[in-house]
Amino acid sequence: MNQALLGQRVLLCVGGGIAAYKSLDLVRRLRDAGAQVQVAMTAGAQQFVTPLTFQALSGHPTRTTLWDSHAEASMGHIELARWADRVLIAPATADLLAHLAQGLADDLVTTLCLATTAPITVCPAMNHVMWAHPATQANVQLLRQRGVQVIGPEDGPLAEGESGPGRLTEPTAIVAALSRTAEQAAPALAQTLAGERVVVSAGPTYEDLDPVRYLGNRSSGKMGFAIAAAAARRGAEVLLVAGPVSLPTPVGVSRIDVRSAVQMRQAVLGALPADIYIGAAAVADYTPRTQMANKIKKSSERLDLDLVRTPDILAEVAASEQALKLVVGFAAETENVAEYARGKLLAKRLDMIVANRVGIPDGGFESDRNAMTAYWKDGERDFSSAPKTELADRLVDLIVERLNA
Repeated sequence: MNQALLGQRVLLCVGGGIAAYKSLDLVRRLRDAGAQVQVAMTAGAQQFVTPLTFQALSGHPTRTTLWDSHAEASMGHIELARWADRVLIAPATADLLAHLAQGLADDLVTTLCLATTAPITVCPAMNHVMWAHPATQANVQLLRQRGVQVIGPEDGPLAEGESGPGRLTEPTAIVAALSRTAEQAAPALAQTLAGERVVVSAGPTYEDLDPVRYLGNRSSGKMGFAIAAAAARRGAEVLLVAGPVSLPTPVGVSRIDVRSAVQMRQAVLGALPADIYIGAAAVADYTPRTQMANKIKKSSERLDLDLVRTPDILAEVAASEQALKLVVGFAAETENVAEYARGKLLAKRLDMIVANRVGIPDGGFESDRNAMTAYWKDGERDFSSAPKTELADRLVDLIVERLNA
């Protein structure tokens, strides 16, 4: 499978045409290719498809206006424009193409296109007469001269019952074209982990109290999944052991889904021997001594839970007789981050530990961004706040560096 879009951040701008419904499938196809997708819509687009539908498919809130006081408290449109690795406009109506050609910025979508430095791709869709009009053709030619990629339109039946050039290119073909462009633009990624077997654990564990309730944590699995993807891109054979999360499996990665700490231990130890283990999962420290067969009823003002320690997977892997070349742990802390991380590094006899502070805005669990510090016996490296996909690439590069130290 082509991995050119793996980890790419695509800002999909949806114009106000009937073909907007196809952009729903486009979101899914982009995510299947490993891209992260955020959606911005024009007012016209919202007449055809609801923002909520795009939110459900992309996993991110859909942006619709410059006048969102919450999002714009931190200049959200500028942040979104900077977030994107590529801006994709589909469908691009005749009106939207004209606005882009003239450099107008009278709504969110056109403002984003002026505020970004990312490459822009437009996928025109309109009536065939509108497409053939000299004004539209002049606008498209001007955009091409500025480096804008144009995909389509295709020749075929149109919504109004006529036929001709103006049909939106199918989502699968759009993704294929974007993949080819990304592959040509990106330098070949060095296969620095070729021949290495890497096991990554990610996400939370859920410890069931009864058939209804469980003990868990707020880990989203995003960091671990990004690390697995980054290792696969560098040629590693990657097995991802995932707790209960709703994330697509990265391209080129094998996956085992688990729920509890005991199940995660069984899957991780069963995956050995391996060359590298990266324990990015937030494994529960305690689990109920007994799981109730029936729902615990609300019968008193107080409920006491009898909890016991869960297995220490990270320490077991580090002490395994099936020696690994590198064992990397994670530490999510709310205070004294460096002290606790170095203590865990020594106590568990790890080769490296990656620590970050949680419980803060724009970082830690659930966020798409993070900041962290990696520690090893005689060194450390800070990673400033960045998208988790970017941090994963930088961390895997450090792991390769330490592997060869």
